[in-house]
Amino acid sequence: MNQSDTSRHFLRQWIEKDVLAGKTGGKVVTRFPPEPNGYIHIGHAKAVFVDFGMAELFGGECHLRLDDTNPAKESDEYAENIKKDIAWLGYRWSGEGDAGESGFYNASNMFDKMYEIAENLIKAGKAYCCNLTQEQWKEYRGVPERPGKPSPGRETSVERNLEIFRDMKAGKYADGEWCLRAKIDMASPNIHFRDPVLYRIRHVSHYHLGDKWCIYPMYDFAHPIEDALEGVTHSMCTLEFEVHRPLYDWVVDRLDEMGMLRVRGGVKIRPEQREFARLNITYTVMSKRLLLQLVSEGHVAGWDDPRMPTVCGMRRRGYTPGAIREFCERVGISKMESESDPALLEWCVREELNATAPRRMAVLDPVKVVIDNFEGVREVQLPNNPLDPDGGMRKIPFGREIWIDRADFMEEADKKFFRMTVGGEVRLRGACIFKCTGCLKDETGRVVEIHGVWDENSWGGSAPDGRKVKGTIHWVDVATGVKAQFRLYERLFTEKDPLKDGPAEFLKYLNPDSLKTVSGYVEPLLAAARPSERFQFERTGYFVADEYDMKGDCLVFNRTVTLKDSYKPA
Repeated sequence: MNQSDTSRHFLRQWIEKDVLAGKTGGKVVTRFPPEPNGYIHIGHAKAVFVDFGMAELFGGECHLRLDDTNPAKESDEYAENIKKDIAWLGYRWSGEGDAGESGFYNASNMFDKMYEIAENLIKAGKAYCCNLTQEQWKEYRGVPERPGKPSPGRETSVERNLEIFRDMKAGKYADGEWCLRAKIDMASPNIHFRDPVLYRIRHVSHYHLGDKWCIYPMYDFAHPIEDALEGVTHSMCTLEFEVHRPLYDWVVDRLDEMGMLRVRGGVKIRPEQREFARLNITYTVMSKRLLLQLVSEGHVAGWDDPRMPTVCGMRRRGYTPGAIREFCERVGISKMESESDPALLEWCVREELNATAPRRMAVLDPVKVVIDNFEGVREVQLPNNPLDPDGGMRKIPFGREIWIDRADFMEEADKKFFRMTVGGEVRLRGACIFKCTGCLKDETGRVVEIHGVWDENSWGGSAPDGRKVKGTIHWVDVATGVKAQFRLYERLFTEKDPLKDGPAEFLKYLNPDSLKTVSGYVEPLLAAARPSERFQFERTGYFVADEYDMKGDCLVFNRTVTLKDSYKPA
């Protein structure tokens, strides 16, 4: 997290004020609480940046908590990959933790305590069991403009409520037959404060606890309890939870009355919630439900498809943790909803890779060039990265036959075409000056082979007589080049707002050209490329060796971003 004065946003000011007031007991504690019902995406990455970044800034702790209170959609697969993705982003959770792992918590490990708290609320007359259906409750709840009316169960005795609640726990009722509600204020203008549900019946096996429970706490009840039991001081979430904050405070107040708030450094730790604007990016969707639909219906190759906005997808595409953090820094933290252009993220990626990625040559659409007057094999020396003085040099074989990209040749061209053309000269990167004398075509008129000669006094690329050669093109030696497959990715959607016609219609804006696969050749050093290793393919773009498909003699490179873009950051 950037600690400059320009980053003193409202969350930082809030925490600074509490630290100065002595409200943290000497330690700022935050948490990142994803539900393990999908893979985390770039929107979650901003929350990770905020939660972990604030803890780091103040020398505190950030807990990783899996809010696994809805067993129908959760799994170990999601849980483990959340941990993997956060670690890859460069963050490490800290604190006491449970199950022996420092700083890591499962909400489900607190279910016993939550149940005890729920019974205490019943005994205090602040919770009751209700058997209204969801449709009936809508009528009782009313609308913000007029008060609701009390549920028939609102005045049931404590003894009867305890009996029903314990029977719910024992599995004596079907899903939806009963629920436990907080007894708060049916006239509140905040609809979330009108006797909200605290527990519901779900006869579903839990991925972490099996069939121990058939009643599960609602998020709005579980979340403040988890924060309080963990000793969290500052609970930061996105703006849609702002209207839920009064309920959060209500639960914390009840915990205080029960004597369940933690004490640290002689100070009672009362967690507080604040909200910030979520990250919205154009040309994508970030609903886990819609992302799951893309995966389950086969529109993408999985959660880690490089076109997906998931962290694992961006990793597989070659994005870097540093670039993602820089993007979150540039987007900023505020209470104003806004949209970010994916070009900003691509700019951040490009800036980092330009400084760090080794240079290599690759030909994605090859056509053969034969240098008729060249004999033997020579070695070209080129820098691994001209921006890195310690990056060293690499040696590349250069022979009589080379591959060049088809787009770098035109049989006849105007004066603005500075690449290879019949009768013209071009510099072959790092090697020599070459003059094209002609080409061979197949029966369809397609060029299949280009011929020419090299200036034997131009080795290294400089003309001995000082003449200027404007065009320089890259190449791969035919004899030693290695076959490779290249996956060229574009935006997954053609529409800036894929949800403009509603979630049911978003698939009609899928980009049919979001993935193009081509085959070509790379310089021989790339035969040893390791999975997830990033490169700049000279004059072509930034690529990464695929995380999974680099096996044996199968070289697969995913295009991360193109070399240049018209985007200019503020």
